[in-house]
Amino acid sequence: MAARRPDGRDLGVLRLVEIVPGFHRMAEGSVLYRAGSTVVLCTASVDEKVPPWMEGKGKGWITAEYQMHPRSNPVRRENRDGRGKAPSGRTQEIQRLIGRALRAAVDLDKLGERQITIDCDVLEADGGTRTASITGGFVALLLALAKIAKAGQKGAFTTPVVREPVAAVSVGLVNGDLALDLVYLEDSKAEVDLNLVATRSGAIIEVQGTAEGAPVPRSEIQRMIDLGLVGIETLVQAQQNALASAGVDLSALLMK
Repeated sequence: MAARRPDGRDLGVLRLVEIVPGFHRMAEGSVLYRAGSTVVLCTASVDEKVPPWMEGKGKGWITAEYQMHPRSNPVRRENRDGRGKAPSGRTQEIQRLIGRALRAAVDLDKLGERQITIDCDVLEADGGTRTASITGGFVALLLALAKIAKAGQKGAFTTPVVREPVAAVSVGLVNGDLALDLVYLEDSKAEVDLNLVATRSGAIIEVQGTAEGAPVPRSEIQRMIDLGLVGIETLVQAQQNALASAGVDLSALLMK
């Protein structure tokens, strides 16, 4: 199949992914995540207590915050979200998505009464910032969990807490063709734009899809999901490689 996309990729090929673990020295877990020209800093911060509404329930919590750097786009944004105004609806929707996705990866009953906050700061945006935040956020989360699990660590786990690796990717119908992992130019003109969050085994956590014009047949949505799951497999392998480079054995954290 001949390349026909803005960055020269074939339709079913992911952007080049680079995951740099330990990028932020203060956080318990962190990665710099690159997918083509989209760059996101993901950090995981551990708090040895849960929100008041969860106290005494014997389980943990994972939440997320998402922010666009003022120069993440070609023109500087006037204000950061939360600076003198409430976060935008888009920001709130994305950070809730990230939180849901990463909570699905962990057995909160085994996490103990602690909260882990995943902060996703988009440094450069070229489409797929929410999917990059989820995929990178999972690695940051695992790095934090590995630190907690070390022998002698306060409140160390007695059993593994991770259900399955989780990643996310976009799929679009662009000029009548299905394309994996859209850049902004494709995303802005896609007839259908779909974001898929799934596990390594192909179990689906969330599907967000919108037809921008004519309704799309159900069979086409299924084809988009199938293509997205192929991309998820590749992303999970990249996650595992990044964890291994940081000295973390993913299998040791997974529930049997």
